[in-house]
Amino acid sequence: MSKYKINPEFFPFSHFTPPISEKFLAMAVPHMKTPKAIYKDKSLAVSHHEIESYDGGRIECLLMSPKSADTPAPCLIYLHGGGFVLPAAGYHYKNALRYAKEVGCKVVFVNYRLAPAHPHPVFFEDCYAAMCWTYDNAASLGIRADRIGIGGDSAGAALTAGVCLMARERRHPVQFVFQMLPYPYLDARNCSESCQKFTDTPMWNASLSARIAPMTRADRNRPDYVWYSPVEAENVAKLPPAYIETAEFDCLHDDGILYAEKLRAAGIRVTLYETLGTMHGFDIVQKAKTTQAAIAERIAFMKDQFYGTEK
Repeated sequence: MSKYKINPEFFPFSHFTPPISEKFLAMAVPHMKTPKAIYKDKSLAVSHHEIESYDGGRIECLLMSPKSADTPAPCLIYLHGGGFVLPAAGYHYKNALRYAKEVGCKVVFVNYRLAPAHPHPVFFEDCYAAMCWTYDNAASLGIRADRIGIGGDSAGAALTAGVCLMARERRHPVQFVFQMLPYPYLDARNCSESCQKFTDTPMWNASLSARIAPMTRADRNRPDYVWYSPVEAENVAKLPPAYIETAEFDCLHDDGILYAEKLRAAGIRVTLYETLGTMHGFDIVQKAKTTQAAIAERIAFMKDQFYGTEK
């Protein structure tokens, strides 16, 4: 891993790779809980909601509401990363809290069900159900139904892009004002130049992507496979404007580039922000200057999409 010129500000995570296996997941997942610290921020109200998914299963959504925000307020539906197999990590919650406070929006944080116990398309359907719940209950939740954005990192970006495709295919009335996709997983073929190059990078690499695929049981022969691999979707027209962010030393780097090109070819407006000296999931190091700059870019994009047309 030392052969990659990753910025030293990301140490020690620049030398860490999760030991992904079903045995590891069985041991680790039960201990990954929602951090209690999110309830201690006096500038936010955080409420817990249990909603019903498409198959009758129950999933948790947290509503993060800045006390200073207007009511009704814009809303970000946030879908965390974790390879479809890991719960949200502490930095996912920290990012969501920052988005709520600094964008001035509500955040619906979705704790969807995970593979391998709940294979594809369960996690997509859970996120779609959370979107429907948010939209249907916008008035009582203090949310502007005409100002809903959706975003997520890594696998959460696949879920984001997938829900956008699902909403269009199912003719849902929601009109997302944006889709936000930091270091996204969007191409399940796992054969891009960056996938071939970065097989042993820290935090995530092509070897781990290949290991995850059988756990999700995503079937290439199913029509809903494109939710899981949206770079392969034949039609991406009429999707929301996108913010796509890439990490330099990341097997998924080209996923973001390929999807940006595909969206632009379909006439979709794309903001592409390429970070340097970074590995996948670099924003786990919250105090790094590169992380601060990237989060500032995300926040500026969301502010512009939520409020730009009203200025």
